[in-house]
Amino acid sequence: MVFYLPETVETAPTLDALTPRQIVAELDKYVVSQTEAKRAVAIALRNRIRRQKLPEELAEEILPKNFIMVGATGIGKTEIARRLARLTNSPFLKVEASRFTEVGYVGRDVESMIRDLVEVSIEMVREEKVEEVAEKAEQNAEERLLDLLLPPPPAPRGDRADKSPTNDEKGAAANDHFLRTREKLRAQLREGKLDDRQVEIETRERSFPAFEIISSQGIEEMDINVKDMLPGLFGQRSKKRRMRVAEAMEYLTQEEESRLVDMDQVTRIAVDRAEQSGIMFIDEIDKIAGRERGHGPDVSREGVQRDILPIVEGTTVNTRYGMVRTDHILFIAAGAFHVSRPSDLIPELQGRFPIRVELHPLSVEDFIRILKEPKSALVKQYTALLETEGTKLSFTDDALEEIAKFAATVNEQTENIGARRLHTIMEKLLDEISFEGPDLKKKNVRIDALHVRKQLADIVKNQDLSRYIL
Repeated sequence: MVFYLPETVETAPTLDALTPRQIVAELDKYVVSQTEAKRAVAIALRNRIRRQKLPEELAEEILPKNFIMVGATGIGKTEIARRLARLTNSPFLKVEASRFTEVGYVGRDVESMIRDLVEVSIEMVREEKVEEVAEKAEQNAEERLLDLLLPPPPAPRGDRADKSPTNDEKGAAANDHFLRTREKLRAQLREGKLDDRQVEIETRERSFPAFEIISSQGIEEMDINVKDMLPGLFGQRSKKRRMRVAEAMEYLTQEEESRLVDMDQVTRIAVDRAEQSGIMFIDEIDKIAGRERGHGPDVSREGVQRDILPIVEGTTVNTRYGMVRTDHILFIAAGAFHVSRPSDLIPELQGRFPIRVELHPLSVEDFIRILKEPKSALVKQYTALLETEGTKLSFTDDALEEIAKFAATVNEQTENIGARRLHTIMEKLLDEISFEGPDLKKKNVRIDALHVRKQLADIVKNQDLSRYIL
């Protein structure tokens, strides 16, 4: 007798079950090397999970340990933070510190980063709620569309209606016929046979006057308040439009989703999620490091640092969704610090980033791993792109080693921009193949070291490496 054991399906560990070692293993799937930085973010994330298990009084006192990543561009700083946010399903926003140095011209108010983070959180929670009601919304949209395709028969007029047995039988038969016809239409609708039929539906028109109010709260905070105060003036008008059944189904489904989702509940959950698990990544922090020198662009550097300081320390920011506290938002700063040092930041801001992680320059071995190991490795990307047209692209190990050596050489002789150099090299290397892709007679293309040297020979010969800086 043979016994068949049930198949065991491996499920990904929940966030609560992720240990720091497992978090680093997840990050290893997308980011090569930089173990020290991965350990730092893993510990910071695990501490957040631990804090949620503490009593509320003690949890309120435990603040996140913000940290600074120091390293050249293109070596994984942003990718580590972004992958961490996706892993935890946390609201994540990346901003450049330099965007706040010219407020009034091209910059923005520092508090706008928190408003933008809340907007990201709102959209995340709204999408989650839409997924929960998606099935119900589709059912409601289908019923509304069937009503348009086959309007229900008129109801009898109450007392004036003849209630004789004969008429009752006729009414029941007519109703039965209507229901059978409706079910046939439903089957045709689901099979897509009615997609090209035209229907007339009532759509809502949103037409708001275009004006801006500039204030200390920012432009983005004023429009919704005016519309709430004057609903009659800025009300929604409706008009009838003819459209295909497929388009009408999509429109009605979105309308039903908006109707079923409770935006007040979404707002409450989103604000709480932004406050408790939001991640703010401040890039180019080195661009605002340094003291004022009294003239030129350096004048605003220390001012931006002092504006950022209360946000990182913990303050309350006014948004269109209410007041948002920043005490427990995790702030991750990053910068190359080529011409400055983290110690050039004002002491108060340095104290709010107690953990400093240095990311190491990429070696030839790191470049090889970047080319082929991550889930979205460059080699996998180009192979998948060309395979859509029937071209099977493959790289030998010595070809990848040659590409990596060339990238490392270029980085040594020019400005170090990390793994971004590989994008330029791969485009140069596959330029002819990508151009001739649909017309290639030989659909199996194998790239070896000799082909790499031949394609990149003009760069090596002319030593004009500056042209290939991204």
